[in-house]
Amino acid sequence: MTYRHTIMSATKIAITIEEQLLRRLDQLVQNAAFPNRSRAIQEAVAEKLDRIDRNRLARECANLDPKAEQALAEEGFTSDLEQWPEY
Repeated sequence: MTYRHTIMSATKIAITIEEQLLRRLDQLVQNAAFPNRSRAIQEAVAEKLDRIDRNRLARECANLDPKAEQALAEEGFTSDLEQWPEY
């Protein structure tokens, strides 16, 4: 998923980053993959947060009981069928 730029307020922060990561980041900026360091880091953080959210959702879905979910989905469905006209 790519970071979608929206108009929001921004806050300046200071971070500590390993030199090797910074060199790689600067290379991406130099190659125009990102306009600047801030945008690259902002997109990386947004992507990581999205991935964490998707993993959490996948874990929650794995805990669902398919039979119970099917029963909930069909609850009241049979009585509705009796009211539908035949075609």
